Parts: sequence; C-alpha cells; structure tokens
Amino acid sequence: MSSEDEFIGPPIPQAFIHSNEFSSKSLEKETTEINIDHDKNESQAETTKDDDTFISPLIPSNLSISKNQNNENAVTIKENTVKEVCSNYDSDDDDISDTEDDDSKETNLPIESNVSLNHGIKAVSALCIDPPGVRLASGSVDYDVRLWDFAGMDQTLQSFRTLTPCGNHPIKCLKYSPTGDRLLVISGMSQAKVLDRDGHELWECVKGDQYISDMVRTKGHTSPLTCGSWHPRNKEEFLTSSEDGSCRIWDMTKKEKHKDIIKCRAKNGLRAIPTTCNYSNDGKLVACACRDGSVLVYDTRKPSFVNATFTIRDAHLSNSDTSSIVFSYRDTLICTRGEGIDETMKLWDIRNFKKPIHVVDELYSRYSTTDCCFSPDDSIVVTGHSVKPKEAGGHLMFYSTDTFELREKVKVSETHCIKVYWHPKLKQLFAGCGDGTVKVFYDKVNSQRGAMLCASKTRTKSKQMEMVPTQQIITPHALPMFRQDRNKSLKKRIEKDRLDPVKSKRPDLPIKSGQGGRVAASGSTLSSYVIRNLGLSKRVEDDQDPREAILKYAKDASENPYWITPAYAKTQPKNILETSEDEPKEKKIKFEIGKPKQ
Repeated sequence: MSSEDEFIGPPIPQAFIHSNEFSSKSLEKETTEINIDHDKNESQAETTKDDDTFISPLIPSNLSISKNQNNENAVTIKENTVKEVCSNYDSDDDDISDTEDDDSKETNLPIESNVSLNHGIKAVSALCIDPPGVRLASGSVDYDVRLWDFAGMDQTLQSFRTLTPCGNHPIKCLKYSPTGDRLLVISGMSQAKVLDRDGHELWECVKGDQYISDMVRTKGHTSPLTCGSWHPRNKEEFLTSSEDGSCRIWDMTKKEKHKDIIKCRAKNGLRAIPTTCNYSNDGKLVACACRDGSVLVYDTRKPSFVNATFTIRDAHLSNSDTSSIVFSYRDTLICTRGEGIDETMKLWDIRNFKKPIHVVDELYSRYSTTDCCFSPDDSIVVTGHSVKPKEAGGHLMFYSTDTFELREKVKVSETHCIKVYWHPKLKQLFAGCGDGTVKVFYDKVNSQRGAMLCASKTRTKSKQMEMVPTQQIITPHALPMFRQDRNKSLKKRIEKDRLDPVKSKRPDLPIKSGQGGRVAASGSTLSSYVIRNLGLSKRVEDDQDPREAILKYAKDASENPYWITPAYAKTQPKNILETSEDEPKEKKIKFEIGKPKQ
C-alpha cells in the first residue's frame, strides 16, 4: 500500500490490481514510463508559455527551426523574424493609409471624354437637368427651348422637342422641379411659365399692374424677370426675381396671386433690383443678390420677409449684375459670381457672414446668366468665363474650396463658357457655350448613364423592303375582260377619281324639281308629310297645280253643298238681286278736248 501511495499519475484500473498477472516489475516499469511522459509534458508546457508571450502574425514555413537546435537560438530567431514581419506590415499599412488619404482629398474630375449637343447658332443662356438625370433642357437667346432625352437619343444627338414658350423673349433661366415632372421657364417677360415634362404649358404667373408703385399691392411682377428657382422640398412652390425690385414666392395651387413677396432695399432705403436668387438645399433660407452689390439672405420660417437675416452691402461692386448665387450641399458655404465690371468669384461662410473666405479675380463674364456650382462633395467650385478680345477660348475653371487654388483649367470651346452644372448622380459636367452648343463631360469609369447611353448607341436604320415591280404586258388586241389598264399619270388618275362620286366623296346633289313650294320627294318636309298622310284621304300628286285641283270640285260644291250653304240656309234671308237687261249707257262728256268749259 505504501508503494501505491507514493505513485504519481493517473489512477490504475481495478482490473489490473486484482489480476494475478500484475507483478511488481511491471508496475515499476509503468510508473517510470509515466514519470518520463509527465516530465516531457511539463517541458512542453513551459516552452508554450514562453511562446505565448509573442503576439504577432504566423511565422512563415521557410523559417521553421530544426529539433536539434537549442531553445535559445530558436527564441532569438523567432524574435528577429517577428520584428521584421511586423515592421513590413506596419510599413504596408502606412502606405495604404497614405494612399487612402490622398484619394479622399482629391476628387476625380469627370473630364476624360465629352460629347457636343447642338442647340443652335446663338448662345446657350439657360441649362438644367432633372434630378434622375434622364432629360436635359437648354434655352438660348434665340427664344427656343430644346428638350433632350438621353435614353432615346443615339449618336446623332438630336433633341426630341423644340418649342418657343415665351414668344420673342430670350430664355434666362430653366429649372426642373425636385420631382422632375415640371419645368420652370424664366424669360425676358414679366410672367414665369411652368411646363410639363413634354413641354406643354401647365401654369402661368399673374401679371401685375404697372401703374401701382407699391409692389405689395400688385398681384405679380411688372418688369422683366431675372432669375427663378424651385423649392427643394415642395414641388408646388417656386421663387422668382424681377427688375421691379421684388422677389415673389408662388404657390401653384393659388393662381390669382403670389404667396409671399420680398422687397429688396438698398443701404439708403431705396429700391434695389435683384439680379439672381436661390433656395438653400433644405429650403429654410432664400438668398438674393442685388444690382447695388449687396447680398441678402432671408429665413423662410419667419412670418414675414421685412428684415433680412444676413446682409452684406459691399459683397460686389455697385452697378454690376451678380450673375449667380449658389448654396453648397451642406448649406454652410455660399458662392457668388460677379458679372461685367466685377470680374470676381467669392466664397462665403454663412456661419461667419461678414467677409469672404476666398476671392478669385480676373474672371471675365459677358453674360448676366453666367453661373457657378459646387461639386457633389463640396470640395470644388466650378465656373466658366467669357472670352475677351485677343484670347484663345472659353474655359472651365476648377477651384478648391479649401484654398481656392486653381486645380484644373479645361477648354470648352472657342467662344464663351456661360452655364455649368455638375450632376451629383450622373457624375457628369454640363456646360453651355456661346456658339450654341452644350458640352457634356464624363468619365468612363466613374460616370454612369446620362450622355454615356447615347454616346455608345448606334443609329438604327429603317429596314428597306425589297419590292420587284411587275412588268406590264401591252396587248392592244386583247379582249376587254383580259385587257389591263395602262399606268396613268397622277394628274389623270386624280381627274378620273374626281368623276367617281364614291372616291371623290361627293355630297348629295340639291333637289331641282318641285312646284308651288313643294319638293319632289314627298315627305321630305313636315308640311308635305302632313298633307300626304293626315290631311287628305286621297292621293294628291305633288306636280299638280293646286288651283286646278280645287276647281275640280266647284260644280259638285254648287250642286250638292255640304259645308257652308246648309249652315246659313235657315237663318239667312234669300238674296234678291236686281236684274236688268239694258246695260247703262256711258255718260256724255260735257266738254270737248281743247275747248274751254261752258
């Protein structure tokens, strides 16, 4: 029992203890083998504890260590390999992080390829794309509006509709509603129009009274419009600005009058003419730029638009038209574009709306509709410039919003670059030029749909049916039933068809016969029908003389009276008439002709 108490190891089965074959020698051998295995397990556990202290990726297989080497050498090799692998892994991570940071900072410009849409021969002064990016509308100073459908166009790039919605007035601004089913048209007239998706007129603003000086008391604008914009959240509401010194908010459910009015005032309290206006992307702010160089921002959540929420009086030069004012997608930045003598583009922060963050000079603009826009991530501001005398051509200028440094300059055409729009979904850039073309820039990798659909679509040709003309065999002596008519000229064919009442669709000829007010066809009038069916029991010929028909019964009426004579026979006396055989002689003339009266 003492030997069993000193035994260290797993318990021995009871079957071996009670068996006769179990001997002390075998017990000693098994105990020694168990102790050896136990020592090996302890040494392996210690090595594994030492190995667990290293936290690193797996060691490559080519760096495996042979069993005959010492543990110290193995540990040093492992430490060196772990350090090298970790250093390589960290360097790779640094490279990846650097490349990711560079990609995040730089925005890909969709200027790899471009297509040209021909609007006309005059400058494209208005341009817009619907939110899904399916249709494009372009307006020009030639009074025309063209509608383009990218899904229906092919390589010919032809518009599917051309219309003149505002008569002889140049188109200044075009805007699609947030749902894309309505198009706002701003022209040189005082009434804005709303068209449907296919170009049919849906709504027209009311014209105000020109003899009323107070703009609040008029129902609409009294002077030419300058700009317009849709509400980003409400498809029934839009904003217009006019040279009468007011901006009006319209509701399409109320046609008789505007919804609200904003009277723009200068620093001295007089009327200021707004040249452009726009909504913020959330619809809470309305911004307008005036001709006196001021920028006014109003809050739509306030009950009235008497006082501006933000005001900058010297934003641009006085007596110059600020051609564009645009909010960034985050509604924190505002970009304004000068026109005419003010050749600047300025970036403002609405949180510190006192002075511009960045200013760019020497951006010549010839048109009052030249605009600017932000990239979808608000990292770039894009604008176009007009061509001065002795210059190369119009370009698109790309500026970074952080530093306002020029990142890229892309030549658009030989003439002016007026309108520009960067579509956030299509990732394509649209530019309206002074030569009547619309340039669409896109990237074959990042851009999608839009102009890429029609740029690669081949034109489908109409199938031509092959027809074999039948040869005519002339047989002059053939029988009439086998004779074929010769091909006649178009003139002779028309003359022959004219004689056929069926082919010529000849109307019924007028009735020529008739007598005494009666027509030949009996029963064609009400009186003839009554006479024929109700008035007379006997048939009366329509061609018969009515006097002769009555005199037939004169003798019978005198001999056998029936109506009048029997009625008066009992009451009326008999007529006694004097009968004389001698006729009275003529009276003698008491004087002769030519002699005086005695």
